Amino acid sequence: MTHDTPGTGGTTIDDDALDRLRPLSFAVAYRMLGSVAEAEDVVQEALLKVAQQADRPDGVRNPDAFVTTVTTRLSINVLRSARARRETYVGPWLPEPLVSGTATRWPGHESPAVAHSAAPPDAAAHAELADDLSTAFLVVLETLTPAERAAFLLHDVLGYPHAEAAEIIGTSAVSARQLASRARRRIEAKRAEALGHTPGRRSREEANRLVSRFLAAVEDGEVEAFIGVLSDDVVFTGDGGGNVPPGFAITKPMAGRDRVAKLLSGFSRRGLSGLAHYVPEEINGAPGLVIVADDSLGGGVLGTLSFEIGTTPDGALRIVAAHGVVNPAKLGHLGRLADLDRLAAHLRQARRGH
Repeated sequence: MTHDTPGTGGTTIDDDALDRLRPLSFAVAYRMLGSVAEAEDVVQEALLKVAQQADRPDGVRNPDAFVTTVTTRLSINVLRSARARRETYVGPWLPEPLVSGTATRWPGHESPAVAHSAAPPDAAAHAELADDLSTAFLVVLETLTPAERAAFLLHDVLGYPHAEAAEIIGTSAVSARQLASRARRRIEAKRAEALGHTPGRRSREEANRLVSRFLAAVEDGEVEAFIGVLSDDVVFTGDGGGNVPPGFAITKPMAGRDRVAKLLSGFSRRGLSGLAHYVPEEINGAPGLVIVADDSLGGGVLGTLSFEIGTTPDGALRIVAAHGVVNPAKLGHLGRLADLDRLAAHLRQARRGH
């Protein structure tokens, strides 16, 4: 907890207070970076700076504002250094999947505690696990400059006035307003390019039913089964980062119900459904699946699938976009990873047997 410091107007911060600040810091860092691993590093450094500042005579007057400021500035630095790496990224870039805990888990999911595993801050105050965590939204944020991203997130997502956002970023209030406005226009333009469906919140029951139908299609393995759950203009994006054996990821997005249905049917019929099982989870605030290799092949996380669900012009509920992450570098926070080389060798042997 935090305590008033007599004569200074500041506060001292103990371990309980740092634990409370941790999820707030992670909420800011993850939205800025789209990476669990990078966000965790930023959170650790930010909390260290908060603790160091609290030990000074003037203390910390507003711990929440201070940790947000430090986290944002550190994230901007990380983004600037990471842009060159992301420009040479192999295939489509997707954020590292953020999986919400449920009662359902999988063997080997136990991993070192991360910041977002702590109790989240108030959802209304910090927009925790809302639309601004969606995979599609984070992909759009990736097109912004670090300063635009910070200005937009601070004002539009976290509710900071432009003047306060300017202080955090290190610019003028006018500039912060312009940065946020430019980012907003770009985001709205991307949304205007959305497919021919009506987005909107759906009940968990509706989403679960659609995911169950998708799982049934995986088990069926036929093109027609997938067509029944996909919108006409569905887009499938896969992120392997160049780190998976051939055939485990696509190198560019695929659009259109027939093409995506054939792709998914091909994955299933080539034997993947017999080598892995799917655990329903909420991924980046949307319905999704964690793909886990079967125990006969060593188990471990193989990838994640998250879905955007919308209403088609005829009023039907369909999957309008699917995002698959199989890049091992983006899955380590979910637990023990599958042995992709072992899986690939098994698939090659199975194909030779046919």
